Amino acid sequence: MDGAGCKGGKSARSRKESENFQGKPETGSCRPQGRDRSGVVEKAQGVNPDKRREIFERFRAANPHPKTELVYRTPFELLVSVVLSAQATDKSVNLATAKLFPVANTPEKLLRLGEPGLADYIKTIGLFRMKAKNVIGLSRLLLEKHGGEVPADREALESLPGVGRKTANVVLNVAFGQPTMAVDTHIFRVSNRTGIAPGRDPLEVELKLVKFVPPEFMQHAHHWLILHGRYVCVARKPKCPQCLIRDLCEYRPKTRQE
Repeated sequence: MDGAGCKGGKSARSRKESENFQGKPETGSCRPQGRDRSGVVEKAQGVNPDKRREIFERFRAANPHPKTELVYRTPFELLVSVVLSAQATDKSVNLATAKLFPVANTPEKLLRLGEPGLADYIKTIGLFRMKAKNVIGLSRLLLEKHGGEVPADREALESLPGVGRKTANVVLNVAFGQPTMAVDTHIFRVSNRTGIAPGRDPLEVELKLVKFVPPEFMQHAHHWLILHGRYVCVARKPKCPQCLIRDLCEYRPKTRQE
């Protein structure tokens, strides 16, 4: 979930939210988000609820227990990993945390390590200085306000440095099993192309997904959609011939087998 290359500054809120995309932002223009060149957003407004259910039934049949590709053991490790993953790949984050977490994987240990020490462990990740500052800041606040524990509460999570709505949604869903939907660049693209939940911005897509995804699929919907966008419904040339929901998808300019 970025505005890279667009002219003009960002507000403090938009800067914080932009930190919560998992994976690299898509390259492209500054046209309104959610409006594919094919015009699929307008066409997809009336997606059939039965079709939407069938889409998620197929995702579930193919991958009954999807999981995040970030490597973590505790809610705090997950929180740190998600903050580090903003505009970076999960692979790059895992490589860094594989060295970091054996040394410092609690708020107390990270505070002792300090911002310069943390930066040295994560310097291979984009925006590492800002992320080091945020991770040290959130570690301090967790100790001061939450006894060192990650809160299972959206407002409390979003009050932490570097934590916007998307990061909070990931932590609430993955660590605490809450039916939240973190809309990153992959989920935004898949939701608009397929017609599952078209919207002009990530929040609109998120609210539609929460409203329209059948309850029995909500726990894993985030992972199914992000994995589908990451490996099949990719940005530049979607792999439509390999897509298990090809016949249900509203995306008109489908690619063909080469």
